[in-house]
Amino acid sequence: MSQQARGHLAMLLFSVLVAGSFSLGAMVANQIAPAAITAARFAIAAVVIGGAAALTTGISRTAWRAPWRYLVLGGLFSAYFVLMFYGLKTAPPVGAAAVFTLTPVISAVAGWALLRQVTTPRMAVALAIGATGALWVIFQADWQAFRAFEIGQGEFIYFWGCVAHAIYTPMVRKLNRGEPAVVFAFGTMLAGCLILIVFGWSDIRATDWAGLPAIVWISLLYLALFATAASFVLVQFAALRLPSAKVMAYTYLIPSWVILWEIALGQPAPAVLVSVGAVMTVISLVLLLKSEEPAPENRREALD
Repeated sequence: MSQQARGHLAMLLFSVLVAGSFSLGAMVANQIAPAAITAARFAIAAVVIGGAAALTTGISRTAWRAPWRYLVLGGLFSAYFVLMFYGLKTAPPVGAAAVFTLTPVISAVAGWALLRQVTTPRMAVALAIGATGALWVIFQADWQAFRAFEIGQGEFIYFWGCVAHAIYTPMVRKLNRGEPAVVFAFGTMLAGCLILIVFGWSDIRATDWAGLPAIVWISLLYLALFATAASFVLVQFAALRLPSAKVMAYTYLIPSWVILWEIALGQPAPAVLVSVGAVMTVISLVLLLKSEEPAPENRREALD
């Protein structure tokens, strides 16, 4: 399997895992402070990723060269999650999902600005198809629902989180100096945890951890182990092998996965017409599968 194919497979799994965080995150957004739950999930994820790194590639002293890199990446990623939870306090899941579809386009702009990655006409068409399909799913093929959509404070807050997420993707490739994805992810996660502890210390102290409902702990463990630790490594892995726009294009699949998550959690299935949007997101990804740049070599190959 080629390096780029592995990157695509990593992002496919990423989209499944992140979709679960929307369903669970909306259930607990108003039961715990955003900074507190994000700091806790980063701490748990840092322990898991650090253990995985120690048992696999090992953590060499050279990985800690220029530690400011981890602070930059950790700050961007923690900002995304904190702003996501602040946004979900008032924004409905459909509104947050609609805002999230802007991420691939923003990432394409950031990829050009930071790495001079060019979005070809075919990639632009694929991104447009994917965005249309994602919105079709989000609004359940209801034109009136789309027209009634209004940008509220929650959506506006979450938008800036999506900007941080979009910038994070090309920054991974720009700042990586040959460290394995799992080691680089550990450094970033550790830095993000430290930033969140400083930023949200008052919220962390004020949280009655022993008195939290079971659903909060279930959500926290899922968010830490799957939507943070696993997805974090997957994005790091893919960002070193694919252009930023292609990496973030997998977010278009998330609304379709969210529907499956909601059905699994007991919600009714949407109308059959909604499946048209899911098909469009798949078409978009097929168009993006073809390589338009030389296969990663030298240090990228060494990451395996």
